[in-house]
Amino acid sequence: MPGKTPDLSAVSPTRPAAPWLGGKRNLAKRLCALIDADARAGGHTTYAEPFVGMGGVFLRRTSRPRAEFINDRQREVYNLFRILQEHYVAFLDLMRFQITTQAGFERLLAVDPETLTDLQRAARFLYLQRTAFGGKVSGRNFGISTDRPARFNLTTLEPDLEALHERLSGVTVTCMDFAAFIDRIDRPGVLFYLDPPYYGCEDDYGRELFSRARFEDLAEQLGRLKGRFMLSLNDRPEVREIFSRFEIADVKTTYTIAAKGALGERGELVITSRSDRRAKTHRT
Repeated sequence: MPGKTPDLSAVSPTRPAAPWLGGKRNLAKRLCALIDADARAGGHTTYAEPFVGMGGVFLRRTSRPRAEFINDRQREVYNLFRILQEHYVAFLDLMRFQITTQAGFERLLAVDPETLTDLQRAARFLYLQRTAFGGKVSGRNFGISTDRPARFNLTTLEPDLEALHERLSGVTVTCMDFAAFIDRIDRPGVLFYLDPPYYGCEDDYGRELFSRARFEDLAEQLGRLKGRFMLSLNDRPEVREIFSRFEIADVKTTYTIAAKGALGERGELVITSRSDRRAKTHRT
């Protein structure tokens, strides 16, 4: 095992700025424990996520290695993180008078983001993502909950945005296809955490961002990494077949059934490099 890295620093977990479909909230604790343990053991000096989304795993880690890279091909995600990094104060000023209304939601939903400035685009995306039902990215509907305050309230959101702004300091943010990102970053000492769309749900984040055929491409690329990886996916026979050359661990996680408040259980898979046997069957 590699020696302990002198470049590791402790960081406080940070909450994502908005809900995200498939945001791994229930599974994040287990995944982060594995990633943080690997970092403390000197297993990696660079951390990279090709499908970062709202950062459900990235932001909940407690150990920060020498270099961190986050990527998402979804332009809205990239733009929000970049604005929070570089124009945080101006972004807060723009958001200051937003309130939660269905009319405001529907008005912003109808706006073409390509007609907006980057600041306006980031504000629109954050507002829609926080007020949409279930953290959906495409096919959004206005969400209403009778057991919680309004979904968008800058008074309570601002501390989280401040923490996120600070956490992004020194992080490289990109907007690339996952394959190009992996090729660009890959080298010994890199750990990739990958959270692609669930198998069978490829269009949930926007059409043409990721197709089912690309799971095969991803498996092939992971098979020739210089670094190492951890991949989480839904438990499907097709997934087990595509990634059969790697270590596959079963994970059971609970989730809330929308509109019913009932708890259900689903199978997830944690897939890792052949030499990495740290992920074991677990229930969260």
